[in-house]
Amino acid sequence: MNPYIPYKLPRFVIIDYRAGEEILNCLKKLKIQPIKTIKCTDLQEPVDGHPDMVIHPVDYETLIVAPNVYDYYRNVFAGKGIKVIKGGKTLSRNYPEDIAYNVARIGRYAVHNIQHTDQVLKYYLEEAGIEFIHVNQGYTKCSLTPISENRALTSDFLIHEKLKTHNIDCMYINPEVVYLKGYNYGFIGGCTGLINEKIFLSTGKIFDKNISLSLKKFIQSSGYIYKEASSGQITDLGTLIPII
Repeated sequence: MNPYIPYKLPRFVIIDYRAGEEILNCLKKLKIQPIKTIKCTDLQEPVDGHPDMVIHPVDYETLIVAPNVYDYYRNVFAGKGIKVIKGGKTLSRNYPEDIAYNVARIGRYAVHNIQHTDQVLKYYLEEAGIEFIHVNQGYTKCSLTPISENRALTSDFLIHEKLKTHNIDCMYINPEVVYLKGYNYGFIGGCTGLINEKIFLSTGKIFDKNISLSLKKFIQSSGYIYKEASSGQITDLGTLIPII
């Protein structure tokens, strides 16, 4: 069970506090309530609102949250049937002190640099029967979007090669097509994802026609409708986290 693969329409989606009105309206038209992140002042500005830097959903009802922003999310989800657990690692500005919760999920695996995974998160994932695949990349959730139990997108070539050894059908996407203000480029995991049981959502358009066409074919062959949430360039917002 992968919380990034919703089996029905989510009630909420956690989204970067800087998300534009076009994207927010797209979610609302799908009858999903956006929940904006709070700025995490301990992180670098381009990613200080990215959900996947401070939150990891263990399952559909349980969130592990960095101590930096725990109180905010505990209050946001009070009375909503969501268990919010404080992680052990307080994040700080520079790598690798900012990667503890940015853990990718695919099938029965969690993919991360396990030397830097938050220990509370690691405990809950292992209790849920999740096995870890170690990679050197720390920003693995930024770099990966699960499409099914054995299909994924990634913008990290070494993750792509590693997942192939675990019989996961993984499509590599050049990260240079993704916009992230303050950096040369963003990551595919931060701008795409399954938003309900039928729709794959990207935050905008991929202007490279060949990559765009290949991605749409991959998504459609996985049984999903490909939908763009805005008319602008696809932008890394740090994963849209669905809450069912």
